[in-house]
Amino acid sequence: MNALNIALQQTAAQETILTLPHQLKAQMPVSAALAAQIEEQRQIIQNILEGTDRRLLVITGPCSIHDPAAALEYAEKLKNIQAKVEDQIFLVMRAYIEKPRTTVGWKGFLYDPHLDGSSDMQTGLEKSRALYLQILDMGLPIASEILSPMATAYFDDLLAWGAIGARTSESQIHREISSHMPYSIGFKNGTDGSIQIALDAIQSASQPHQFMGLSQSGMPSILLSKGNPKAHLVLRGSNTGPNYQAAEIEKIKAKAKDELPALVIDCSHGNSSKNPMLQPEVLRTIVNERHLTNVRGVMLESHLVDGAQKISCDMTYGQSVTDGCLGWENTAAVLAEIAENMRTVMMRQSA
Repeated sequence: MNALNIALQQTAAQETILTLPHQLKAQMPVSAALAAQIEEQRQIIQNILEGTDRRLLVITGPCSIHDPAAALEYAEKLKNIQAKVEDQIFLVMRAYIEKPRTTVGWKGFLYDPHLDGSSDMQTGLEKSRALYLQILDMGLPIASEILSPMATAYFDDLLAWGAIGARTSESQIHREISSHMPYSIGFKNGTDGSIQIALDAIQSASQPHQFMGLSQSGMPSILLSKGNPKAHLVLRGSNTGPNYQAAEIEKIKAKAKDELPALVIDCSHGNSSKNPMLQPEVLRTIVNERHLTNVRGVMLESHLVDGAQKISCDMTYGQSVTDGCLGWENTAAVLAEIAENMRTVMMRQSA
């Protein structure tokens, strides 16, 4: 056996060919009715970001999905509370299937759905799309983070909202991919608190681009984007402190050269000092100061059970395996509370 054949065999052993995006979409298609629902939900989110819909956008759900059964139970609970708060709040389910890592660790349901390090991404793709379709069938819009640019084509027809994380807001390819997506995308400030990174990203993503990527058929292609007019800013705090309060937002506005884009506040991460149980207090402050800040939306890390756990053979059902989350009872209580507060404010304003 010559050296070339040995090299080819070694390369083949390191590669797994995945189903192409258009093939997976054909296997798990979106019905015409569901496509119309997704388009309507995307427009509602855009209306909220533009201020023509005065409701508060609330993106809530697990830090990262690891158990489809628990995710569907959460979705059912979220659907039930939506009917009680929909006059004041538009709920979107956080359905993250990729997890950015500072160094190494479990990278998310898309990559390792068995939680055993087997990296069965083919199964991850199939189960992720199937789960998304089930959540959408409940009538809920879904949100996720854009992490791997190559994964976007498998789910771009399903998402109503997307996020670019603090570590990737500075990435050129993520800005280009965002300019190509058909839904609203929020760019987070840097982990050091830098707002300019996100503002530059928003400006870039709003413009047309020509860039290398994969087509729906899986071929290397030059992709032509039109620019994403729905890009906006997500404040997630920093390593040194929060940035959700009205005073901090005023400082940010003073430093910005132009008017700030629509604001969404992440109640977790630096804004809650990574303590999930502080998220309700952060949310209350945001709502109370909304007349000053004009914040359009918030993000919550929430699951069925408070806190977080390590991946093991004996795990608590409905508890996060990544960042700590607010449990469902606390989530439902604070959503009902702020909806009622918003109704009271609206009645006073109309009196």
